Amino acid sequence: NVKTEDTQKADAGNDSDAGAGEEITLKVFSNLPDRKTGQGLVEQMIIDEYQEANPNVKIEVEALDEEAYKTKFKAYAMDGMPDVVSIWGQPSFVDEVLEAGVLAELNEADYADYGFISGSLEGFKKDGKLYGLPRNTDIMLYYYNQKMFDDNGWKVPTTYEELMSLCADIKNAGITPIAMDGGDGWPMACFLTDMMVRVAGTDAANVYKTAIATGDFSAPEIKQATQLLVDSAAAGMFQTGYDSQDGGTTKNLFTNGQAAMYYMGSWETSMAVNEDIDAEIRDNIRAFTMPPIADGKGGANDIAAWNGGGYAVSANSAVKEEAIKFLNYMYQPDKLSKYGWENGVGLSAQDQSAYMTGDESDLQKQVVDILKSATSVSGTPINDCGPSAFKTSIESEIQGVSNGSTSVDDFLSRIGEACK
Repeated sequence: NVKTEDTQKADAGNDSDAGAGEEITLKVFSNLPDRKTGQGLVEQMIIDEYQEANPNVKIEVEALDEEAYKTKFKAYAMDGMPDVVSIWGQPSFVDEVLEAGVLAELNEADYADYGFISGSLEGFKKDGKLYGLPRNTDIMLYYYNQKMFDDNGWKVPTTYEELMSLCADIKNAGITPIAMDGGDGWPMACFLTDMMVRVAGTDAANVYKTAIATGDFSAPEIKQATQLLVDSAAAGMFQTGYDSQDGGTTKNLFTNGQAAMYYMGSWETSMAVNEDIDAEIRDNIRAFTMPPIADGKGGANDIAAWNGGGYAVSANSAVKEEAIKFLNYMYQPDKLSKYGWENGVGLSAQDQSAYMTGDESDLQKQVVDILKSATSVSGTPINDCGPSAFKTSIESEIQGVSNGSTSVDDFLSRIGEACK
């Protein structure tokens, strides 16, 4: 399905002065350090194609994992940005960035035929002007090992209470129920968002956005959702030491068969095609969403999902015109979106229906069905809905409340103070 080299060159020639003009160096700053699988592979494929089609352009990539990336991004914002950068269209990240004026304005009309999903550009705008493009549609999922479930007679839970019972059975079998990246903070904040959707249903985002705006987190829905997180951890759902372990360690627990489930976003669907993972595990990875809770307003098809990270161009780039050409090349529907689909990389913020062949992994088909069946999506997770001080607070305080070293009331009070 991949285009021929000649076609790629012809496409690039339409969008850029292929092979013509002065030597140009484009600096790309990325949050995808793994260049051999998943989204990092797709990004590198496009970079390689662009350089081949445009011999006068050299692209230098600096790639860091997400937390290190965001730290260095702040330094670059003061000292001068690379030409093309990864960004997130959530208030906690993008508001200060747009306020600082470090991103170049894009012409929204240029993307009229790029197939962006309705509403997906909104998080990247300020005063009606567009400053970035989204890459993903993200859904929070429980990945699970179907063979392990079948071998042990375990069933996918349809309620939160069934999930609690299932985790107890898995733990009794000497296996970690759910691998949780608690060390980074944000996955547990996404878990809390998921719980909010289960408690408050379609009103969840309004409840936590109001709390952030006022600094008052005493709403009963927030208390109940936080208590459910505490109950989950106390019941032994997560691995020992979850509150200090990072993403790589956590993912390995699942892909090595030491955990039956893994709580993470849909961007990890590429596990199903990653040949570094043992085939017996890789071929049996499936997914389900947070199950409903008793007396909760959220149904099975109300999901925690949003349009995630993307790319932008530096306002002060010395080669801004070429940087925008490269950005637009990346987002041609037969580039990021198509290659992402073919490599099993989650869901794009662009329409991918044209690339569905029926030969996709079972996991990929399952995630598409989850999105198709959704009756509502949460939008931006709670940790990314406020100022950066709130994000820092909730992501550093959530470990303490989850493991019982901080009370629910103290946790809610502390994150409220960070909003004031």
